[in-house]
Amino acid sequence: MGALLGLVAGVGALLVFHGLTTAPSPRQARRSRLELLIERSGVRGIGVPGLVGACMGVGLVTLLLVLVVTAVPAVALVAGALGSYLPITLLKRRATQREKALRDAWPDAVDALVSAVRAGMSLPEAVGDLAVRGPEPLRRSFALFASEHRATASFAGALDALKEDLADPVADRVVASLRTAREVGGSDLGTVLRTLSEFLREDARTRGEIEARQSWSVNAARLAVAAPWVTLLLLSARQEAVQAYNSTEGLLVLAVAAGLSVVAYRLMLRIGRIPVEQRVLA
Repeated sequence: MGALLGLVAGVGALLVFHGLTTAPSPRQARRSRLELLIERSGVRGIGVPGLVGACMGVGLVTLLLVLVVTAVPAVALVAGALGSYLPITLLKRRATQREKALRDAWPDAVDALVSAVRAGMSLPEAVGDLAVRGPEPLRRSFALFASEHRATASFAGALDALKEDLADPVADRVVASLRTAREVGGSDLGTVLRTLSEFLREDARTRGEIEARQSWSVNAARLAVAAPWVTLLLLSARQEAVQAYNSTEGLLVLAVAAGLSVVAYRLMLRIGRIPVEQRVLA
């Protein structure tokens, strides 16, 4: 038992040390997947090292709890590996919820811009006014825009700050459209904004329908993978099952089952995956 815990702790410490001391490759220097995930989720104050540390901590706690309950090291290792993925799963769920909330809020925000421009406000004033009258999910970001515009008097610079704060593909398109609308101005400004609003609303409706259908595939994949391991945990409460899985044959069965579960889960998610819209102006 002591050797097993020492091995897990040693490997984890080695991975953290390697990640912190190794110079990133040119590909990694651009953006890592974890950095993009943290950015998409909108969670601030956490970096990649913090996320990796959270994964290790949750995995170790899960390993110890399952080991105390089942007394089967192999089952505890599998549970620890699954538990270590929990923080990433939560971040992915938060990122999905945030993207949906922003996608649903943008059409109303652009409609508010159209109304403000019709009322005689300039485009910078109309955009800054969304900090008060805009949809709730966007107000904090537009308050940042208003603050940046007051400090610099630069509409383009304030739009850049807004784009970086939201870190959202739809926001990139809206910012590009606002730049164009600012340059066009005049009587075409309302037409540009109304066209943008209609496009965003139609896009949100279509993607919402696709996501509703895709959720069936995702839930089925999670249920199919989780059911055998929940059953295994229940069986591990029996002494004869503990003895069976502590044998060499039992460890081999668990290793093969864990590998097949991971491959099958990833395959099912890939089949039912909706392509993530990339940020073209990041």
